[in-house]
Amino acid sequence: MRVVVVGATGTIGSAIVAALSARHEVVAVGNKSGAICMDLASTESIERMFNAVGTFDALVCAAGRAAFGSLDQLKDADFQLGLANKLMGQVNLVRIGRKQIRDNGSFTLTSGVLSREPMKGSASISMVNAGLEGFAHAAALELPRGIRINVVSPPWVTETLVARKMDPLIGLPAATVAKAYQSSVEGAMTGQTIDPRAFAAKHAG
Repeated sequence: MRVVVVGATGTIGSAIVAALSARHEVVAVGNKSGAICMDLASTESIERMFNAVGTFDALVCAAGRAAFGSLDQLKDADFQLGLANKLMGQVNLVRIGRKQIRDNGSFTLTSGVLSREPMKGSASISMVNAGLEGFAHAAALELPRGIRINVVSPPWVTETLVARKMDPLIGLPAATVAKAYQSSVEGAMTGQTIDPRAFAAKHAG
């Protein structure tokens, strides 16, 4: 398959590229570096990316920005960041990309554990993540030509926790998280939110 990976240079994105490259042709899309770059918050940039890519079999997005902060701190612009970038950016990947995806292709988007396990300061991010999951569940009912869509909801990633000097034991390695994305690309499921922790536990051993 020809798989487009948006956010290919990030911690999770690079692990996804590594997991898929052995069996698929991977087209890596970065934000500011790489052969193909794209601004997730710009529909024009998304359209240019798809024009450069051409037809494809699957798209995985492991990118998206949103603001973290208390309700007292968050301003309109902070909420708009998550809505325009992580939420509508990924929604527009599907809306625009469905014109070029092949029959029986798939979209795999990224939400995050804060949609169902919120914490203080996560109001904006939790809202965006939950919105993405709702969009995918509903869009799966309408996508034509056998096209599938799923959302992966990753927990904290071990590599990120180490970089932030936090307890790495509460996270999963990026390579383990990437297997959940791989299952969405190569499997038959649609309209699902995939929790890499549950996926890893189910496939342990």
